[in-house]
Amino acid sequence: MKNQFKHLITAIVLVIAGTATAQNGALDYMNVFSTEYRSIQQDMWDYTSSVSHGKSARKVEKRRGELIQTSNAALSKAKSAKGFSGSTDYRDSVVAYFTLVNLVLKEDYAKIVDMEAIAEDSYDAMEAYMTAREKANDKLVEAGKMVGRSQKTFAEANNINLIESSDALDQKMEISGQVYDHYNEVYLIFFKSFKQELYMMDAINRKDLSAIEQNRNALKTTAEEGLGKLDKLTGYSNDASLIDVTKELLKFYITEADKDVPKMADYFLKTENFNKVKAAFDQKKERDRTKEDVDGYNKAVNEMNSGVETYNKTNDLLNTLRTKYIDNWNRTAQKYTDKHVPKGK
Repeated sequence: MKNQFKHLITAIVLVIAGTATAQNGALDYMNVFSTEYRSIQQDMWDYTSSVSHGKSARKVEKRRGELIQTSNAALSKAKSAKGFSGSTDYRDSVVAYFTLVNLVLKEDYAKIVDMEAIAEDSYDAMEAYMTAREKANDKLVEAGKMVGRSQKTFAEANNINLIESSDALDQKMEISGQVYDHYNEVYLIFFKSFKQELYMMDAINRKDLSAIEQNRNALKTTAEEGLGKLDKLTGYSNDASLIDVTKELLKFYITEADKDVPKMADYFLKTENFNKVKAAFDQKKERDRTKEDVDGYNKAVNEMNSGVETYNKTNDLLNTLRTKYIDNWNRTAQKYTDKHVPKGK
């Protein structure tokens, strides 16, 4: 998945081919817009890096508002600029770029903030949230390419050599994009099974045997499919920690669904059986109860008591293991981003 860090225009080094006054004028004209690009680029990096290092989009909503003001100011400045040597093509491309940046911040990211609030409600909601971020990014990528093409055309027309370079900030954005491409891919695999287990646990809490069986099988299938996908992935910079910790969690889900949950469901079956036996037993007067009735009742009681003991032990074990694997996943994910995502300016 493409990441929001990739959309900003590459910095340029401007080299004059000759010393003519017209060329100096063209360079000055170009530098006016380059300065605005760099300012927006740095602001956007600060915003997106804050989100990537643990702050939700809603928590940095104030910063988005500030960026809207910044991009508005840049847009107004670009609109007021005159053309150069009778051509407004370069200026118009910059105006179009800042217009789109402003719209994406106002509209796309406003929706993204709202979608983030419900992203964890379901796998589909999470996938939609990530897709919305990707589409917003794609718009900015295309706008950046448009300005890049216009820059080259302007430079060629005015005998300016453009030497593309990758400065520290560009490198940070490129690295962050690669890091989060991998993170997002693994996260969706993790989240699909994580969410499916929650559906299964809800069915267990409701003692709904049909739903337990349905969601148990779905969890096993989802986790097995996830393991297959993970086997095809390669960790960023040979760091497979995120892949490995997700595999551990998915294997836990498979064991849980395959071996442990059936024990818990069996307790519900034994409870249902006890309730039926007890109802029939209670309907008979004591003098009418046979030895067979008493033995059947006692057997049902013993089975239910044994079942509840197994249920409690299994539930306690699963809670302990679940906490262990989820905490380990969260710690590993945090270490992964802290290690690979560049920080600061």
